[in-house]
Amino acid sequence: MSSTCDGSSCNLRIDFIRHACMLIGRGGINEKLHWLPVSVHKQLQGAVQWISGKRFRAKKLVPLPAEGKVVLALFYVFEADARHIAKVAQDTFDRDGPILVVASGRDTIAVASSIKKLVPENVFLVQIQHPRSRLHKFDLVVLTVGALHQADSAALRNATTAWYDEMALLPKPLLVVSIGGPTRHCRYGADLAMQLTASLKSVLSTCGSLRISFSRRTPKIVTDILMTELSNHPKVYIWNGEDPNPHMGHLAWADAFVITADSVSMLSEACSTGKPVYVIGASGISENWHYSPLCDTEKAAGEVIKALAERGWRLLPQ
Repeated sequence: MSSTCDGSSCNLRIDFIRHACMLIGRGGINEKLHWLPVSVHKQLQGAVQWISGKRFRAKKLVPLPAEGKVVLALFYVFEADARHIAKVAQDTFDRDGPILVVASGRDTIAVASSIKKLVPENVFLVQIQHPRSRLHKFDLVVLTVGALHQADSAALRNATTAWYDEMALLPKPLLVVSIGGPTRHCRYGADLAMQLTASLKSVLSTCGSLRISFSRRTPKIVTDILMTELSNHPKVYIWNGEDPNPHMGHLAWADAFVITADSVSMLSEACSTGKPVYVIGASGISENWHYSPLCDTEKAAGEVIKALAERGWRLLPQ
């Protein structure tokens, strides 16, 4: 995205720092040492994998480290490079204007604040969620109820069309079940699978269609139990993980959702639809409730645009 400055106003182009967990994957976190910075987890994982003869699989080719330089070479394989982004912001400022840097999650705080410190006049730094550190390091802090995502009304309209042939004629109501994987704060296995199976069997008689999808984090014992108990039922479809991912189609066409409590992202997406959302795998959730559809992404974008406008800046349309 290009941009220009004319002295009175300045257009910005966007550069994103993604959540560290998205960059390196949850597999890189040592649960017993969860309090350590993500960069240290990556060093530990890198050293272990190198010693065991394994290699990182990155989207870009990364030179293998020379002997004695394992930790140093692997430190930045999946890490945003603050100095590089700062240099790009500085080198392109006169031509393109400042860069909007959006950081999300506590693991991006160090990198994001480093960029701002290196080139304070060349970037506008937005931190999603409270950084629990000195707020003066950031130009704007945006607080949200759930996770930011792309399942807005336009995306759901597109998904309605894209998945029409497969889902429009399904018997109603359509119940969609999305299963993630256990986390440090939400542990489950066979016990949850049996509980979920029993609950789903109890509603099948009043349910038109039931569609189930798993994530890459779902334990095998959970998938095995649900496959064994439900895969042969004529009302049930279980995504095999190989066909086109029906996730957006599910969001668009479902009449209700059952979602495991581990994934804030899946819950936030479902709660943006305004449809009934039932959470499994967590305690203390009320059985009687109502909610207004979440629109955190739209609100966050509005806050950013407003803050930029106060400085006389605007984003060019894509």
